[in-house]
Amino acid sequence: MDKNSTATPPVRASLGDGRELLYFFDNSEGPAGFMAPSDDRELPLRPPTSELRYDALSGEWVSFAAHRQSRTHLPDASECPLCPTRTQMASEIPANTYDVAVFENRFPSFGPEQHVSDVPAVLGAVRPADGRCEVIAFGPSHTDSLASLGVRRIRTVIEAWAHRTHELSQLEGIEQVFAFENRGAEIGVTLHHPHGQIYAYPYTTPRTENQLERAAAHRARTGRQLMADILDFEVADGKRVLERGAHFTTFVPFAAHMPIEVHLVPHRQVADLSELNGEERDELARMYHRLLSTVDALYPTPTPYIAGWFQAPTRHQHRSEAWLHLQLTSPRRAENKLKYLAGSEAAMGAFIGDVTPESTAAALRTAMATLAPEVLTK
Repeated sequence: MDKNSTATPPVRASLGDGRELLYFFDNSEGPAGFMAPSDDRELPLRPPTSELRYDALSGEWVSFAAHRQSRTHLPDASECPLCPTRTQMASEIPANTYDVAVFENRFPSFGPEQHVSDVPAVLGAVRPADGRCEVIAFGPSHTDSLASLGVRRIRTVIEAWAHRTHELSQLEGIEQVFAFENRGAEIGVTLHHPHGQIYAYPYTTPRTENQLERAAAHRARTGRQLMADILDFEVADGKRVLERGAHFTTFVPFAAHMPIEVHLVPHRQVADLSELNGEERDELARMYHRLLSTVDALYPTPTPYIAGWFQAPTRHQHRSEAWLHLQLTSPRRAENKLKYLAGSEAAMGAFIGDVTPESTAAALRTAMATLAPEVLTK
């Protein structure tokens, strides 16, 4: 169990095909007489574990999960699998209501098994795509967003993220846990219901590898921690800082890749969400709520985004250099324009900015100033 949690432990249950389901609650005293209902659906057997193939040219593992072609795609609200179970439809969540629910994905990119692999990373290498993929439903209403659910619900989501990070990190063969939210059809979501995902990878992801290599090189060159220097640099400059709390700072990074890009960074180095203490989690809930509300206040319509938590790998030679942080990005470069990752970005990984980070930060600060007083002062 996450030692820094003060929340009620989740209630565990199982779905009809054996997948695990956990209920998390807003009430710190726990659910009043909550009993997890059984899932009486007759479901098909779980798909076999997918296949990982090694790309020797890039040095990356690629998962091939062909069964995901048949996953549910943008259903009507009446057929949404994340809404609570009702008389006319049994969903993935058997309860008739809930606060936050986490369950194993029926169409996983990794898993459902977890094993340590001894397959060498060489040309032609193939191994099982072991790991685990979970869905985290933020609430029972189909039309809510994480921002609209408010600070108390975000605080519960943080507890769920921390719990799952801690527990999944203990599984055999898991190298990294990634909690994230894809929001909006423009991002490619397949369900409109407010939700995120949690991936437990059987390897350290390429972007994490690159960040850790950069941090280790910075340490060797300067004797200092890279993220600490980045945070000091942004605070000293000030042009791109959106908010500085007692424990966290939000800012648009100096060399942002996307038209909207905000990093939310704790002031002390922690490896993952489970290491945040109670006060830090409380402030994080408030600041994350303001950040999401600010992004939505930029334009008359909701802004699509990807929000992902960069956490330390479970076992890595440079794990001590990792520094938990959130990166929220959106391709929206104007009210009716999106940035597409085309030739230079998609093929070469060479990003070209359409708007400067300073102008994005200024627009976000203007949007933040329009938020309701109770959002700004919480």
